[in-house]
Amino acid sequence: MGAHLRIARPVTDLERSAEMYRRGLRFELLGRFADHDGFDGVMLGRPNAEYHFELTFCRDHPVHPRPTGEDLLVLYIPDEHEWLAACADMEAAGFRRAVSFNPYWEARGRTYEDPDGYRIVIERAEWSPG
Repeated sequence: MGAHLRIARPVTDLERSAEMYRRGLRFELLGRFADHDGFDGVMLGRPNAEYHFELTFCRDHPVHPRPTGEDLLVLYIPDEHEWLAACADMEAAGFRRAVSFNPYWEARGRTYEDPDGYRIVIERAEWSPG
């Protein structure tokens, strides 16, 4: 199919958020733009992956993010050593540990929140569709 997934999030502080996501998720800076019709942004991810993050800031009409406790990005990391390292990276990057709204995530991993309220779950398990 050749599809590529973009996960876009408006943020209140582009540089702070970009650095947090880069460090916490071990993403690379894939690209950036400035004042594109009033928007600044960065693209983060892993080269050759079929997805990337785009964080944006609107210069003229800043958006105030309003994620809920169930707006989640979930990363599945089955290896305990790698999972612990990923959790340590999130904390070192400035993400705040949060209690999951859904107890399923609390039992299976750790939830982190960025300053805009977006949540990321680092689950210690293999992904399964069932």
